[in-house]
Amino acid sequence: MSTTVSPPAPAPQSGRPEAPDSRLRQLPALLLRALLTQRIVLLLVLLVAVVATFVTLSQRNYLTAPYDAGYMSAALISAVPLVMLGLAELLVITSGRGGIDLSVGAVVSLTSMVFGFGYGEWGWPLWPSILLAAAFGALCGAVNGFLIAYIGYPALITTLATYYAFSSLAIVVNDQQPISTQPIQEFFSAARSVPLGGGEDPLQVPLGILTFLLPTAVVVWLLLNRSTYGRRLYAIGTNDVAAQWAGIDVRRTRFLAYTAAGLISGLVAVVTVAQFASARPDAGVAGSGMALPAITIAVLGGVAITGGIGRVAGVVLATLLVVWLNAGILLAVPGNAGSQFQLFALGTVLVFAALLNGLTNRRYGRTG
Repeated sequence: MSTTVSPPAPAPQSGRPEAPDSRLRQLPALLLRALLTQRIVLLLVLLVAVVATFVTLSQRNYLTAPYDAGYMSAALISAVPLVMLGLAELLVITSGRGGIDLSVGAVVSLTSMVFGFGYGEWGWPLWPSILLAAAFGALCGAVNGFLIAYIGYPALITTLATYYAFSSLAIVVNDQQPISTQPIQEFFSAARSVPLGGGEDPLQVPLGILTFLLPTAVVVWLLLNRSTYGRRLYAIGTNDVAAQWAGIDVRRTRFLAYTAAGLISGLVAVVTVAQFASARPDAGVAGSGMALPAITIAVLGGVAITGGIGRVAGVVLATLLVVWLNAGILLAVPGNAGSQFQLFALGTVLVFAALLNGLTNRRYGRTG
């Protein structure tokens, strides 16, 4: 007697496309995850929202002057030192172990005076004077790097101490007086705007973007993304113990990060001398200083304060957001009150960025 074996039932198709209503229900969660985990996406959304808001207010005559492309382009003159110092903070914070540099503003002040002596009083040519400023800034950064990487001092205390030391030296080195000789005043032409594009009314872009900001950003990007040093820096920022067991010279890598930050600060000093047409002893510490805005921009740009995470594009977009937000505040709130609102906005942005970084790390892990 024979038995008939029935064929097995077909297995359910796991690759069957989901229903459209299911994908729609998942869309808000996917968008939220993209905004939280992809800092570039979030910054682009915030940047568009800020610009659209102030353009709308300008069109309805709520601002004291037009918020247009020309005004936004002119505001970029303040973005040059901010982006460059933000990149300096990117390097030191990414190195981990509580990496931070509070002395970048003081390095700018002291190096401004050194550049003023070289170019304005000693009669040095321009390029040797710029190289002098870069080398002196790197020397100041090397002092921080040696104390932090080799001696083992905490970065916060070390750079706070050197902030006071460098600031004091900048003031006493020329008896509290700025250097405003003829060559320094003529160097103001390096901060002028140049036309970009054709037409009867071309867009005016600050020259410093082309001569200082873009080269610095490209070099830092190549350093972090296309060099073995960049991989070592991310490794020690993520876990320096594991990096040391992997054969990486942790102390040297961290030392070079602070040295590079000082070099960038030295170049920023040249930019500030051009913008002020004077080598001022308080160029990087006047008002709220340059260090805190640079740290704010780095954190807002997605640099993890614990180290190991950071992107050049995030720093650039965060700077545009802060600069154009501040520019709009000045038109919305004229007078001295506008400057105070700028500080309030800067503090709010810093708190928002820190909370966002913490929320993202807890919910999705360490992401960029």
